[in-house]
This record gives sequence, C-alpha cells and structure tokens, in this order.
Amino acid sequence: MSTKDVLLVGLGAVGTIYSYILQSSKLARVTTVARSNYDIINAKGINIRSKKYGTHESWRPYRLVSSVAEAADRPYSYVILTTKAIPEVIKTSRVLEPLLSSPYSERHPQPTYVLLQNGLGVERDLYHSVKALNQGEPKIISTVVWIGTNLVEKNVVEHTDFDRITIGMYRHGDHLTTTNSPEEDAILTDLGTMLKTGGSEVTIATEIQRKKFAKTFWNIAFSSFSTLTGSPPTAMFRPPPKEGQSYSPYVAPQTAPNIIPVLRAILQEMITLGNFELYDLSACLTFFLGRALGYPDNEDGLPSSLVDNTILRTAELHKDPAHTALPSMLLDAQNGLPIEVEVILGEVVRLAKEMGVDVPRIETLYALLAIIQNQTLGGLRQPKL
Repeated sequence: MSTKDVLLVGLGAVGTIYSYILQSSKLARVTTVARSNYDIINAKGINIRSKKYGTHESWRPYRLVSSVAEAADRPYSYVILTTKAIPEVIKTSRVLEPLLSSPYSERHPQPTYVLLQNGLGVERDLYHSVKALNQGEPKIISTVVWIGTNLVEKNVVEHTDFDRITIGMYRHGDHLTTTNSPEEDAILTDLGTMLKTGGSEVTIATEIQRKKFAKTFWNIAFSSFSTLTGSPPTAMFRPPPKEGQSYSPYVAPQTAPNIIPVLRAILQEMITLGNFELYDLSACLTFFLGRALGYPDNEDGLPSSLVDNTILRTAELHKDPAHTALPSMLLDAQNGLPIEVEVILGEVVRLAKEMGVDVPRIETLYALLAIIQNQTLGGLRQPKL
C-alpha cells in the first residue's frame, strides 16, 4: 500500500490516539487539526500515557495545523472527524466548510469522510452537503468506537489497554443492504488495513447503522446515568473496598439491588424500538427507507440478549478498582462543555415518536440531560474544579 494523506479533525483524547495509530502504521501522513489546544501542542507536543501503546512524551503528528482552512492546501484520501457531534452548537458541514466550498471543492476531489462520532443520524448533514457539490455519491464511513481514553490536560492523554473500532459505509436512506459492493469493500479494507497495521482492533461491517444503534444502546443508559449523577459506572457496580483497600466511588450494598432493574427497563425500551416491526407493506417500505430501524432479533441485528449482556459486560469492567476511565459525556459535563444529548437521546426519542413506540424512561433521561445542556450553552454551568 502507498502512503496516503489523511486529515484528522479534533485533537482530543480519541483524536490523539487515532492520530498515533494511523501515523504508527506508516501508511498515512497525518495532518491533524487542533483547535482549542493548538498553542500548547504546537509548543510542547502531546504526552500520551497508554497501557497499550506505551508512554510518549511530546509526541506530534506528521503535521499540526490550527484550522481546517489551514489544512485545505492539498487533497486527502480520508478526512476523519473526531469532534463531538453537537448539531445544536455547530453542524458538521460548518466544521468542514473549507473542504466543501470553493476553491477546495473545485481544485480537489472530495475525500472519503470518516466519522468517529457517537450517536445516530450524525452523517445526514455531511451527506447532503457533499451531495450538493455534484461530484457523485458521497463516500462516508460511519464508525462505532470503543475506547478508554481521557484528555486529562490540554496536551496529556491517558489511554487504557483497549481500542476497538467497527467501520462501515453510510448508505443514505438504505437500511436494507447488508453486503458491501466491491468499491465499498475496497475503501473499507484500505482504511481498515491502516488502522490494523497501527495496532487497533478493527471490524468491517456490512451494515453499520445497527452497530451504531447498539453503541447508542450503551450510551443511553450508562452515559446518561453517569452524567446525571456526576459519577462513573464504577459507582453502580464496584463493591465497597475490602480491608487494606482504598478507592471510591463504589456502590453501597443497600443501593445495588435497585440499579439493575432500572437499567434493564431502559435498555428494554431500546430493544422494543430497535426490533419494532411494521406489518403493512407500504409502511414497511417507508420504515426501511430511514423512518425507523426494524433490526431483527438475532446476532446480525439487535438481539434481546443484548440487554443482560450489556449490563454484565459493563459491570465486569467497572468492578475493577483500577478502572478509572470516565464516559465522555460525564467528562464533558464536568468540564462545562456541551454534551451529545441530541444525537444520542434526542434522535432516539424522535424516532420513537415517529413509530408510535413508548419510551418514557428514555424521554425522562432526555429531558433531564437537555436541562444540563441548556445550562451549559447558557453559561450557567461552570467547569468542575
């Protein structure tokens, strides 16, 4: 494989780790856009403390720039977006505007866009913006990222021992197709090889939206609970310290029996929505064209077993006294930053209303998190010191 130019936008925790992975592959020349932390990274580099990739002081990508406009001086094979998806603050098309407008759009072909973002529907705005350029069908890769990493200072990233990514082509208005075309397979294999060579664990999906729904499934329950309580999932699952141990938070014995039934009920609402079936043929056509999901109750779709399996896997991970990674939504709330409430909870609530599926618990979480978001955007919430 030849070395390709890759632009990565957003040098937070996730952006740093994936910039490092791509550059380590030696298959990519990584130009990285750092926005709020550009000055310190430009002066001192990034300190990476990873259990998987080791410690790297003053690490830098191939090229560091302060804006997408500055990066728009050359063609890219891939443009990877790792910023939070917060459309009520700024749309993706605005973030990437220099690549979607003249003179860049006239001088260079559009790249394959890769969205390392949580939530549902995060691809729509970008799809329509690229489509409007009349350069053919947009090439957009959507992803599901599982990673334990936090930006603990503006140029210090801590990373645990795992990062897993599932990649798949975004097919606008199409949830029926479950096989990749030769062109799609070539694009996904190319990007997947870069990531694997750099050390990441990669899965290529044939239909990515059901995988994103399953990731949203976790965030709906655990990110919401953590953000609303100001506590990581360890507060839900980690037992009290034994003699000679010292850690916090942990779950009190009298509280533990009350948590699992509520989590299970929330996740069951997601299962009901995801597996909801329409029996009228004309409704089914609309359903599969994007008005809903309708994933089958099996391993290729959204299995009912996902409820208990998600709780068990999360409990196992967060029982460990050494586990310190925080959900990104909680970390953003603590830092007085906007949270991904619309693309995670808002999209689910709106979809449920379109389908006539009751999700009262998820609606409650959405309403409460929307208050936190409104306070943050209004400047009423300050960073936790």
